[in-house]
Amino acid sequence: MTEYLDFTVAIPTYNGESRLPELLERLRNQIFTEKLLWEIIVVDNNSTDNTAKVVQAYQENWQCAYPLKYCFEPQQGAAYARKRAVEEASGLLIGFLDDDNYPALNWVQAAYDFAQKHTLAGAFGSQIWGDFEVQPPENFHKIASFLAITERGNEPHIYQPQMKMLPPGAGLVVRKQAWCENVPQHTFLNHKGREAGLASEDLEVVLHIQLGGWEIWYNPEMHVYHKIPAWRLQREYLILLFRCVGLSRYHLRMLRTKPWQRPLASVAYFVNDLRKIIIHSFKYRRAINSDLITACERELLVSSFISPFYLFKIKYLFAPK
Repeated sequence: MTEYLDFTVAIPTYNGESRLPELLERLRNQIFTEKLLWEIIVVDNNSTDNTAKVVQAYQENWQCAYPLKYCFEPQQGAAYARKRAVEEASGLLIGFLDDDNYPALNWVQAAYDFAQKHTLAGAFGSQIWGDFEVQPPENFHKIASFLAITERGNEPHIYQPQMKMLPPGAGLVVRKQAWCENVPQHTFLNHKGREAGLASEDLEVVLHIQLGGWEIWYNPEMHVYHKIPAWRLQREYLILLFRCVGLSRYHLRMLRTKPWQRPLASVAYFVNDLRKIIIHSFKYRRAINSDLITACERELLVSSFISPFYLFKIKYLFAPK
């Protein structure tokens, strides 16, 4: 008979040897968890560095009551790593932290307490602060959420389905029951991730949970500090990120739409996306090449517009035989 714990912290990581120590130290020093039964699982997503040795060194000197576990997931991609974490987790609640997400010392306790008060919450996100290596560009707040920075006030709130807004996978806590009952074994945006030009695999998972009837919440008491290195603010990286997000958008839109509504909804999205591109082009045509934020917005609009055609190619023309 399976013995369930109160909480699992799941850490998907790829080549995280330099980032994991600070995260593991913060988890080793969590406060107000004496009455909780919990665990930490590091999911090594096919790393080629010394990630496994770093975790092993910590395990050899681990003096905490809660265990530190390690598992290896050979299929590359965050979606595969998170799926493996859910399979390995013994916690009724699973809190996901990327290896560059550093939680406040009461993060586990704040997450557990919130779940006890909001029993219909299938998933809830943290308040995430950016910890920047270099100064972000002007007007960065317009795109901050695309780098999993979610400073959405100090009051908890529910993500209503009509808002079409969901928390990112970084700092996300899910009920294992909600995941297992609603998230498919093979989510579409697993499709080789960035190699296929896709993203938003975390939003796909949360959307499945929401469509299953669970509430999705924002919990500002769970503080996470997201390390943003300089290269993640460079134009090349950001344009690629927005392209991947935009190309994935049609799939998420159709998940929110009933099958009989999809043909009409597709036409409506096509027309609306085209309208937004035209308006944006007229309004910011002189700034697209010189202003990074404007260029990112433009890339998102154009990629969203071509998303249905791109996904058709991915799904049908290049599907494995």
